[in-house]
Amino acid sequence: MNNTIIKVENISKQYRLGKVGTGSLAHDINRAWHKLQGKEDPYLKIGETNDRAVKGSSDYVWALRDINFEVKQGEVLGIIGRNGAGKSTLLKILSRTTTPTTGQIKIKGRVASLLEVGTGFHPELTGRENIFLNGAILGMTKREIKSRFDEIVDFAGVERYIDTPVKRYSSGMYVRLAFGVAAHLEPEILIVDEVLAVGDAEFQKKALGKMKDVSGKEGRTVLFVSHNMAAIKSLCQTALILKNGRNFFLGDVEESVSKYLQSESPQAKVKLSDRTDREGDGRFKFEKIEIINEKEEHTDTLFSNEQVKLKVEFSHGDIDLSKIIFTIGFKDNNNELIAFFTSDEMGFRLKNGTNTFYLNIPQLGLRPGSYSIWLLACYESTAPANFCDVIDAATLIEILPIDYWISGKMIRARNTAFFNGEYYQ
Repeated sequence: MNNTIIKVENISKQYRLGKVGTGSLAHDINRAWHKLQGKEDPYLKIGETNDRAVKGSSDYVWALRDINFEVKQGEVLGIIGRNGAGKSTLLKILSRTTTPTTGQIKIKGRVASLLEVGTGFHPELTGRENIFLNGAILGMTKREIKSRFDEIVDFAGVERYIDTPVKRYSSGMYVRLAFGVAAHLEPEILIVDEVLAVGDAEFQKKALGKMKDVSGKEGRTVLFVSHNMAAIKSLCQTALILKNGRNFFLGDVEESVSKYLQSESPQAKVKLSDRTDREGDGRFKFEKIEIINEKEEHTDTLFSNEQVKLKVEFSHGDIDLSKIIFTIGFKDNNNELIAFFTSDEMGFRLKNGTNTFYLNIPQLGLRPGSYSIWLLACYESTAPANFCDVIDAATLIEILPIDYWISGKMIRARNTAFFNGEYYQ
């Protein structure tokens, strides 16, 4: 039995910059004329890739181009990509709030979408009235909506304000009620954009738990867009990476997240051998540093407390390498040293005749944020007069949040180190 519930075939979406619709009556007439003659739309032959960082020469841009994928019943598909990659445009097409320029989609069942705060809500109506309105739009009877009403209100935590017009709701109340409606009114397909970021940690935990129940226990399909890679890995089995409006990768969620983090690395590889902003007498020089995760992948992005290995290559003159003392340190945004590893303290000495060493950190206890790696090499002692090579910001590393304590709360970003521990009474 074919259990494919969503099939996307060659979906593309073209926009004209600075215009609404096609942009002019002349263009509309030209399109219609070509269609009457059985010819291809002439404006499909033009347009540029949707790369917001590059200035283009065309008024037309492809927000999406030739997107293909299938989603099975009960599957949770993560959709990831940088801002402007085309994620929201794809969800709008799947939600039928906009049409594709080319291609087609085949969907079995009702779709409930949560694309932005307040989607589908009438601001003048109360929370109660909007619940019934949304249920009616989904094709549910009044009795069906009533049977889920108390559950929706309890989930959203807005019982006191349920008879207040939603225009007076905060953004958090809006999204809690909107998600409660979308998730509890039994759509076959639930589409959720980044709006969960509006809620607090408690609500995010509840929402992720509900989406797991929707797919696992109830067999419904979920499409989930988020920049939170921990949430993507926790919820999804597979993930689609969009890059500049194109299908960059589709596969297992672990592999997808890994490829995404590498492709969107915040720091290009630094060629240390060409750095001139260094101190020291040069008897020992750092030539290259690489950051390697637990899967032996080279990356500049890790999760808090993830295992990491640093590979360092060096060159040297006619010296005894066993007398070199070196340090690898991590600095915060204020250029303050917050964690470091020094070779003599750790009882490690370099062997003569080598040019590479490694630092393995089983758990890199850094809170979410951007850090720089500082390198120092000295001969015989750490006195400034014995500095051989000192490089500030040898490379950058981005630390992402994760629910390390399994408490429902993501580790807060602060650019500091953190340690394992436990409260008790």
